[in-house]
Amino acid sequence: MGKRALIFGASGVTGWSFVNELLHDYPRKGVWDGVVAMTNRPLKQEDSLWPVDSRLQIVSGIDLLKGSQADLEGSLRDKVKTINKITHVYYLAYKASTDMQQELEDAVSMLKRSTTAMDALSPSLEFVVLQTGAKMYGCHLLDNHPTDYIHVPLSEDQPRLKAPYHDSLFYHPQLDWMFEFAKSKSWNWCETRPDIIIGFVPNQNFYSLATVLGIFLALYASVQGRGAECPFPSTSKSWVAKSNDSSSDMIARQTVHLSLTLPQNQKGGGFNVADAKKPESWSTKWPTLCGYFGLNGTGPAKEEQSTLEVRKYINDHLADWKKLEEQSGLKKGVADSDLTFKGFEAFADKSQYFLLTQFDFDRQYDMTKMYSTPQDKPFTEQRSTMQAWGLVFDRMREGKLIPEDSQADSPHAA
Repeated sequence: MGKRALIFGASGVTGWSFVNELLHDYPRKGVWDGVVAMTNRPLKQEDSLWPVDSRLQIVSGIDLLKGSQADLEGSLRDKVKTINKITHVYYLAYKASTDMQQELEDAVSMLKRSTTAMDALSPSLEFVVLQTGAKMYGCHLLDNHPTDYIHVPLSEDQPRLKAPYHDSLFYHPQLDWMFEFAKSKSWNWCETRPDIIIGFVPNQNFYSLATVLGIFLALYASVQGRGAECPFPSTSKSWVAKSNDSSSDMIARQTVHLSLTLPQNQKGGGFNVADAKKPESWSTKWPTLCGYFGLNGTGPAKEEQSTLEVRKYINDHLADWKKLEEQSGLKKGVADSDLTFKGFEAFADKSQYFLLTQFDFDRQYDMTKMYSTPQDKPFTEQRSTMQAWGLVFDRMREGKLIPEDSQADSPHAA
């Protein structure tokens, strides 16, 4: 009897890749009998870019915060086929809010209600995954991030954030609840911690740096011409800061690996998830990303020169982008959409970009635990910058977000 997965947050950057990897039979054919993709907004299969597969059920419109617990369980029972046979739950749902206390309360309530429901509805349940992230190490605190009791390389055995930052991070009450709730359960569970997620979904996503840079670089190459120099649109500090990219495909693969192999004595363990053991900086990644589009990626502009700004450049060349939309049959309104840029600029002022500029400190992961679990058959795959980002750009071409001939060595390229 094969396993059946249910993914909360399936239309998000990570969730999309979970569904995609499972439908492509990761880690091997015959493991998955069914995949349920839970999405908040309606999503048609033909718009998803997921393979056509009879094992897939897309379920939209179930609000994890609406109604009583009995109401939620009734909705899940009614809408999810063979919910009693779900073996694996991947919880990747997130609801953003400008009210931090409300965001915390919603995050904890959504996890509690969904996990309680699945525990009650599926006696077949074997494993639950909660995805957290680099905020566990205080990376979101920028200049205030701790460097004494939490230090690089960031490892899972380092202590939690201290007050006052501890109390405002919803991961902590989520984890506290999971430890207590799962203590007496027969099913296993773990927590995964990606850094900034490199991924793509067909809908415009709030938090996709790769989508933003793909649009920018495709436009820059069209306007400036292939072979042009493209300076890194940030600071010299960001240029050399070390980190580990977490591409959505690798997050999915590593997480699925853990959910199928984690020993019971590691129940509730936290795991860093990333593309490779060795960290990189933009000084090595930027030339690679630019090279995909036939550009010569260089370091940031010198102090006396004006810094290239991604959003400003796109806004200044919207007429050029409109021409690309028409010539290449692209989806309309992507480059000037607030949806595309909302997360990218969430913490930005007029001249600074949060994900590129304000993460200007080393935050590299220790990947030892991920690549040694379980001891007898650990995860081994690693991916390069081009493998991770290039796949995202390939999907953007397929999804008509950037021109088909954007890739410099594409057979369609001029």
